[in-house]
Amino acid sequence: MRKRQAKKRPLLPDPKFNDQLVTRFVNMMMWDGKKSVAFKVFYDAIDIVEEKKNDEEKTALEVWKEALSNVMPHVEVRSRRVGGATFQIPMQIRPDRKVSTAMKWLISYARKRNEKSMAQKLAAEVLAAAKEEGAAVKKRVDTHKMAEANKAFSHFRF
Repeated sequence: MRKRQAKKRPLLPDPKFNDQLVTRFVNMMMWDGKKSVAFKVFYDAIDIVEEKKNDEEKTALEVWKEALSNVMPHVEVRSRRVGGATFQIPMQIRPDRKVSTAMKWLISYARKRNEKSMAQKLAAEVLAAAKEEGAAVKKRVDTHKMAEANKAFSHFRF
């Protein structure tokens, strides 16, 4: 790289739960810089999760964190050209990339759902992911299957 790597900016924890992970999630969900709207959508979704969850000893935030960990991939495939052929090489994922990938998948598959509002879509996807079902979890399983199928090329690692 020509320039030095950019410094990680510290994230402020969110006002309600005092959690930096929530702020990171809301920042990814935000459109057009409308952070207050994104926070409202997230908090509404958490309230819906609180109503609909069937596990009494867990809070809605713990259900959301469990859903996030269920969506997190552990390996991914990266393309690498070796002698004119492109191979899909399975690689371990850095911890911060695991989290951001899980968030991205959870948000994108929530947006594709059929419920009325974004809060309802997000709540439904979180509840599904917490039970290890839903589109985001399926994406993680497919990613792991792809890595397993290409395990033979792991000696090309870079």
